[in-house]
Amino acid sequence: MNTHFDAFDISPVPTPAWDATPPEEYRGIYGMPAFTTICTADLPASVRFWTNALGFFTLFEIPGQLVHLRRWAFQDVLLVPGTPSRVSEPSVFVNFSCVLHQIEPLVTACGRFDDVAVTGPRDTPWNSREVEVVTPERVRVVFTAAKPYDPATQEAANLRAVGITAPGPEADHNEPHDG
Repeated sequence: MNTHFDAFDISPVPTPAWDATPPEEYRGIYGMPAFTTICTADLPASVRFWTNALGFFTLFEIPGQLVHLRRWAFQDVLLVPGTPSRVSEPSVFVNFSCVLHQIEPLVTACGRFDDVAVTGPRDTPWNSREVEVVTPERVRVVFTAAKPYDPATQEAANLRAVGITAPGPEADHNEPHDG
């Protein structure tokens, strides 16, 4: 019995491309393999931030007790009433996948909210573009968009140095586009 399969068969993350599109909203119920629970002193304000700035939608809520947010399938956040961390540095860290054209609008949307810190976007040595957001609840959220593989880049050389090669021939021909 072979238990190995292409994990992209079950993942909502699209193949890296400059024009990759995010998956449609998934409103189905599933056994969540992982999720993040965040305490907030102001549940309605947190829902506004996570939906309007970070691109989540409300899957369901129990008024005053819990709001279940989702961005893509398997990107679930539960907001619950409570006291967020009072330390100046974030104590909760979470990462979410996105596509390249979602980075700049996310940075712009976060700028409309007080008490939010944004770092980036920045290109990484492992061939992705990232933006870091520290939310009003003091949660460090990193959105990561994979860039198409270009064998001529330093990022590709970094990946080859650790034994990772091109993901496939279709990735070699993706060119950046405006917009």
